[in-house]
Amino acid sequence: MTDDGEAEAVEALQRLGLSKYEAGVFVALERLGTGTARDVDRMTDVPRSQVYGAAENLEERGLVEVQQSNPIQYRAVPLEEARETLAERFEREQDRAFEYLERAREGADHKDEHQEGVWTVHGRNNVSSRVRQIVADAEESVLYAGGPDLLDEEVAAALRERAESVDVWVCSAAADDPALTDAFADSAVALAPFPDDPTDDAAGRLLAVDGHTILLSVLGGEELPGVRKETAIWSSDTGIATVLLELLRSHVVDDIDAEL
Repeated sequence: MTDDGEAEAVEALQRLGLSKYEAGVFVALERLGTGTARDVDRMTDVPRSQVYGAAENLEERGLVEVQQSNPIQYRAVPLEEARETLAERFEREQDRAFEYLERAREGADHKDEHQEGVWTVHGRNNVSSRVRQIVADAEESVLYAGGPDLLDEEVAAALRERAESVDVWVCSAAADDPALTDAFADSAVALAPFPDDPTDDAAGRLLAVDGHTILLSVLGGEELPGVRKETAIWSSDTGIATVLLELLRSHVVDDIDAEL
């Protein structure tokens, strides 16, 4: 990849609303797949001291995920997800920026797509996007749990579509809520109640897929008027995923006859 092409992508991303440092870090992470601040510093002219702040800003924008390890590792979200996020505000400039980024991704080595670690996702739309991607990748089974207010139509559509090929359960304390029954009417999705009615006001949603991937979210203050901010962690093929899935099997799965 030429330096001119990279510089052009950085400039285009700046016109999409990113700062010069944010654009440089994002391009570097697309080429790296996953990297530390040191890795980014070696690939771009962004000072290492500025990488942390730029990556934090990108995380808030929903363009980067952070692995809370030592050292901290960063990973850019899939390109289509990033395209949708930026297109909401900057439609006219998006194609020029992502033309380079798509070539960079195609030329990089991403054998370790499911990496060891726990990743954090901020914002309800970003969490929903991650849920849809994990569901789409399911090969055997999906268990989704959460209230009707967190189930948007795109997530419901992803669950209905995947239920045509794998076992899909949707669990809720309000499993007979018309919003849920209508969402999955005439589909292969199985609805089931939680074994116990959750009382934690901060509880968000849970997703377990194929016995090795899990996502958990919690709700905080308001992201928009009347809409609470959601933060999720997700992990795949890790020790923490194994422990959380085992707890899920012992406290939930037995009661709904699901296999995870």
